[in-house]
Amino acid sequence: QVQLVESGGGLVQAGGSLRLSCAASGRTVSSYFMGWFRQAPGKEREFVAAITRSGGSTYSADSVKGRFTVSRDNAKNTVYLQMNSLKPEDTAVYYCAAVGYYSNSYFSPSNYPYWGQGTQVTVSS
Repeated sequence: QVQLVESGGGLVQAGGSLRLSCAASGRTVSSYFMGWFRQAPGKEREFVAAITRSGGSTYSADSVKGRFTVSRDNAKNTVYLQMNSLKPEDTAVYYCAAVGYYSNSYFSPSNYPYWGQGTQVTVSS
């Protein structure tokens, strides 16, 4: 079983950048298809981005395409989410999640059995 810990969140002005990290322990992150999700107050958790085990393919929500980039360093057991051109509507708690295989439902939170505790991202206007 893998444990996930997110870091890198904070307060940033609109147009700024942040890089989130998701550090894995317990099992090597290379065994997992990884996803990033976010949840704003009063809203459902939504898909942000995902990456295959090798890092060869990535997937992004339309709302973040061209601004956010997901990547991974399996040697460091870490997955990243680079967020550029941040907007106030990006404000949310960001979570990383892991699943042992690719699924066409990679955008659904219910597809992932393992979750981190989340990191807060706040974008001021």
